[in-house]
Amino acid sequence: MLKSLLVVTAAMLFALTPSAALCARPQDTTPAAPATATKNPVKPTAEGLAKAKATYKNDCAMCHGDNGDGKSDLAASMDLKLDDWTNPAALANVDDQVLFNTIRNGKDKMPSEDAGRAKDSDVWNLIHYIRGFSKSGNGAGAGSK
Repeated sequence: MLKSLLVVTAAMLFALTPSAALCARPQDTTPAAPATATKNPVKPTAEGLAKAKATYKNDCAMCHGDNGDGKSDLAASMDLKLDDWTNPAALANVDDQVLFNTIRNGKDKMPSEDAGRAKDSDVWNLIHYIRGFSKSGNGAGAGSK
């Protein structure tokens, strides 16, 4: 009797396990595109861009390169293919909200920029700074989409 109960229990667990695995979906870390395009709500200022430059140097440059060209030793060692932000075409068709979501939430191997480390206004200024790479070559440009 005990053997029968164990066999039936094992069969039930076996039957239920595949269906549970099919229902589980891997977490998508890619930020969804916004329903409508969102322009950067923060006006660039010298102070905001200076803070963005420091944030970029501390949190982004190790992979994206000091000048935003996407070529760094760490990126190469991780086999990352990053966009060259010094090329105006690299971000031309990328909405500011998509950049914000990517920075805030992370993507693939890129960690998120936690709200505890950077306020929303800091992230928006970082977007101004990043877009500036294609304008001046050093991130000092204040242009934004």
